[in-house]
Amino acid sequence: MARYLDLHPDNPQPRVVSQIVDLLREDALIAYPTDSGYALGCQLGNRDGRDRILKIRDLDDKHHFTLVCKDFAQLGQFVHIDNAAFRAIKSATPGPYTFILPATGEVPRRLMHPKKRTVGVRIPEHVVVHALLDALDAPLLTSTLILPGETEPRTMGWDIKEELDHLVDVVIEAGETPAQPTTVVDWSEGAPEILRYGAGDAARFEA
Repeated sequence: MARYLDLHPDNPQPRVVSQIVDLLREDALIAYPTDSGYALGCQLGNRDGRDRILKIRDLDDKHHFTLVCKDFAQLGQFVHIDNAAFRAIKSATPGPYTFILPATGEVPRRLMHPKKRTVGVRIPEHVVVHALLDALDAPLLTSTLILPGETEPRTMGWDIKEELDHLVDVVIEAGETPAQPTTVVDWSEGAPEILRYGAGDAARFEA
């Protein structure tokens, strides 16, 4: 049965944040709110967490995982970014965008796309997420919580607790989130290609 933990959306309680981070370090899988709906997350080294995400979402090994980072400096440790991409991505973050980029050696191979050696990265604009990332001091391995047969992410913690009670370890409640997933931009070939239109202004990445 998943733990159901309340965090204040504007002033997350440090004691509860620490409790969640301790559980993440013990390889918990969490459902947490972002600026584009709920997501599933675990620490990078959590092999079982990765497999559980794929199973919950009914995805195969070609799924592009996302590393949710606290800032641009942390993001730059995990992906290669050329000058043109650097300027455009930096100006769009934090925000509801996911960028597909070539992974650095800091990314475990099992988290990369098996052929392209790419990974997704993003910096959300959400107080609760940043509180978790600051305390964890590492990115969260993440996938949007869109269940099989659905097209939009879940938006309410209580709803996720009911649906996934025995499939995740922690559900974080911090108020309703938007129901629109991120805009996904593939920048792995040197120019932006929009793979999914979602939250955020996609026009800034169109030729």
